[in-house]
Amino acid sequence: MSVNELSLGINTTWVVLTAAMILLMEGGFALLEAGFVRYKNSVNIIMKVFADITIGTLCFYLIGFGLMYGDDLGGVVGKSGFALSGNLSHLDIPIGLETFWLFQCAFVIAVISIVSGAVAERINFRAYLLYAILMTTFIYPIAGHWIWGGGWISKLGMLDFAGSAVIHALGGFSALAAAIMIGPRKGKFTKNGISSVSLPSNLPLASVGAFLLWFGWFGFNAGSTLSATDVRIGHIAIVTMLSAAAGGAATLFYTLFRYNRSDAPSVINGSLAGLVGITAGCAFVNISSAIFIGAVSGLLMMAATNWLEARQIDDPVGAFPVHAASGIWGTLAVGLFSTDGGVFTGGSWTLFGVQLLGLIALCAWGFVTTWIGLKVISLVVPLRSTEEEEEVGLDISYHGIMAAHQAPEFIEYENYYAEVKEKAADS
Repeated sequence: MSVNELSLGINTTWVVLTAAMILLMEGGFALLEAGFVRYKNSVNIIMKVFADITIGTLCFYLIGFGLMYGDDLGGVVGKSGFALSGNLSHLDIPIGLETFWLFQCAFVIAVISIVSGAVAERINFRAYLLYAILMTTFIYPIAGHWIWGGGWISKLGMLDFAGSAVIHALGGFSALAAAIMIGPRKGKFTKNGISSVSLPSNLPLASVGAFLLWFGWFGFNAGSTLSATDVRIGHIAIVTMLSAAAGGAATLFYTLFRYNRSDAPSVINGSLAGLVGITAGCAFVNISSAIFIGAVSGLLMMAATNWLEARQIDDPVGAFPVHAASGIWGTLAVGLFSTDGGVFTGGSWTLFGVQLLGLIALCAWGFVTTWIGLKVISLVVPLRSTEEEEEVGLDISYHGIMAAHQAPEFIEYENYYAEVKEKAADS
């Protein structure tokens, strides 16, 4: 075995393992969101995550990957690589094409799962399926081409190592557009504009989901090296850990001293905010900067949560505060603290300006395309569940089952829909 063959084998093993870690994050999303929403909507959360994985994977394979990593067309979109066919010789990667596709597929699934949480408990399941197709086929892949596929933003020199901007900020603003368009859950805001408290159904479940996400994030960030021999892996791992810890600690102490109690949902989301914030700069900033980035990410998450409440925008799991607010800060922080070109490390404002321009483009793309896409989808199916479906719960309404039950005997099958059809025919 030659040195090149050995290197390829080691890198392939590394990337496959980190891709699997990222895919495990879907379990984290499922548990986190199911724990944050009301019990009657837990199965719906799980089914949306399965839709992300199944439909998203197929859409990205057939079309999305080609648009993202295909041969560049005008700096806007790729034009080859659909279904992993055609010319992809321009890709300069230390692993095989199929391994690279697997890693990138794990990323696209994470993007759509961000939106899932923001529209929890009231989106029509069929409408969500159509939106999942739109996001994984067009919205994210085109934006991804701009920054990672050789598009116009990458040519300006924007740095986004593992996706604070192209995954989290884009996904967060897409989530914001969806939450605004669909509207708040019934009873969330009173006629006087006061926000009603919706208690999480299972905080231990949500915390396990957060721990799974935290674990998967080491694959998210360190795996983006695409090389098992990259000397930056250890540094990337430690700044990822410290930023997440700082985000969680900042929210823990903030809620403890402001409200005289340490708020569990805030600490969970604060830790996740720290992870989001360091994702762009994990390979570019030093340890002290990473701790500062994480702490600020946690506090910005709290501020963004209050901003949503003040404007009566319902985001049940905090998708926008965690992913968009922290993603924006983390991307801009690269321009401030990058050891090569950062404002506070001897550089100029050039990198910061490029980071800002790229952010504006990506956030606007996510918001506008989601808004237009949902408008088009609403012409096909209703975007929102009916009041009755929402009241009963989306688990029963869309999936015909509860998250858990204690039925001592078998349940006799009744074809309810056939009876309804017969009654409609008789009338």
